[in-house]
Amino acid sequence: MTTTMPNRSVNVPNDEPRARFRDLIATEWIKLWSLRSTPWAFAAIALAIIIFNANAAYADWSNWPQYSAETRTGFTPSWALRDAFTNFAGMSVVLAISAIGTLTITGEYSTGMIRTTFTAVPARRSVMTAKVAVVSAVTTGYGALIAGTSFLVTQAILSGRGAGMSITDPGALRAMAGAALLAPVSGLVGMGLGAVIRHSATTIVTSMVLLLLLPVTLSGDHWTAVIGHAMPYQAWGHLMEGDDAAFNHYAYPSTVAGAWLVYAVWALAAAVLTVSTVHHRDQ
Repeated sequence: MTTTMPNRSVNVPNDEPRARFRDLIATEWIKLWSLRSTPWAFAAIALAIIIFNANAAYADWSNWPQYSAETRTGFTPSWALRDAFTNFAGMSVVLAISAIGTLTITGEYSTGMIRTTFTAVPARRSVMTAKVAVVSAVTTGYGALIAGTSFLVTQAILSGRGAGMSITDPGALRAMAGAALLAPVSGLVGMGLGAVIRHSATTIVTSMVLLLLLPVTLSGDHWTAVIGHAMPYQAWGHLMEGDDAAFNHYAYPSTVAGAWLVYAVWALAAAVLTVSTVHHRDQ
């Protein structure tokens, strides 16, 4: 007679608690600041941007006596805001912050730390979501700090000629918000590309071409103008000047609402790409 033993599942107790999302946030925060180069890079970029913007405002302050009455009358708000948020500042933010966003992803792949991370926390999407949250929060605060400081410094210089602006003046708050939010958008795009490409140098070059070189080369007919307006850098430029300013001398103008939409779509798409890609690919 054959005796059949019933199948019984054996539950092996697991004394190690599952990682909470706030623990993942703390871990990613430590990773971001663990390299000494990170705070130095942030500080150097901020200092360079603020000094350059202040120099632009000082140049207008120095040349003010030579400006025509028409130039002086139309100086505020368009030119005053351009001194606070120069093209150099926009390009620097795009290049630097997209590179930092890239390295938060590709750095772990190059060192192999990503395998250790996913071994400790198999919930890959949760890990990447925490990484996205940390980078978004840090770069948003960083962008706001640079934008706010640049605005205060440049307008203080221009006030010596009676051309400075207040934050309550029309267009000032929009321009400051647009300048601040360019940082997290650039950082997230760098992360999204890094999650796909997984190679630091290649991703940084791709980000530069996509975010800077491509928008500059797009001009002319209707369709290239539409593509150009869909780029974050051109959206930033539009937010600096608004619907009725010189930015809209192009044959196919955009709108402020459209510029905000471009920011939102790029940021959301990059975040989704970062979180979803890692779930479907081997490490």
